[in-house]
Amino acid sequence: MASFSSLLIGLNLVALLITPIAFAADPIQKTSPAPTRKPAKPAKPAAKPKAPVAPVEVVPEPATPEQISASERVYYGEYGCDFQQVIHISASERHPSYVELRFAKNRYLMKPVLSSTGAIRLEDVKGQTLMIQIASKSMLMNVKTGTRLVDACVSPTQRVAIDLAKAAPAPENTLLTAPRP
Repeated sequence: MASFSSLLIGLNLVALLITPIAFAADPIQKTSPAPTRKPAKPAKPAAKPKAPVAPVEVVPEPATPEQISASERVYYGEYGCDFQQVIHISASERHPSYVELRFAKNRYLMKPVLSSTGAIRLEDVKGQTLMIQIASKSMLMNVKTGTRLVDACVSPTQRVAIDLAKAAPAPENTLLTAPRP
């Protein structure tokens, strides 16, 4: 039994001596290659800038006699609007009896239409905007959202009409001043 226990002690000593050597000189670490990284993906070539797409021009229908009459009643010129905004309205050079409207950076080709109330409607041929002109003011609306783009626009012709109306004497009310029977 003494020999068996001495054998165990001897094996334990050998194990203690071999363990630090195994960690210090790991044969697997020395023979294995360094960890490899995945090769980097080649950089994508820079996207070519796309050519600006020209807006599709809508070719309007020829003007009807009603449209020609309405285009003669449009207030042309530069409109002063709320918040120092400006609208420019001019006759279209390319499309007879149509109107070109400029507001901010936008340009619209408008079709004049006389409404049953006497107001002039300028309807965008693309269906985006609508301008309504009455004697005292005009407004530009976004048809799709149903909101006003700009309001209280007054052309030079409308300004003259407003000033004349303010300067005119008030009409007498004959019902209140008529003698009683």
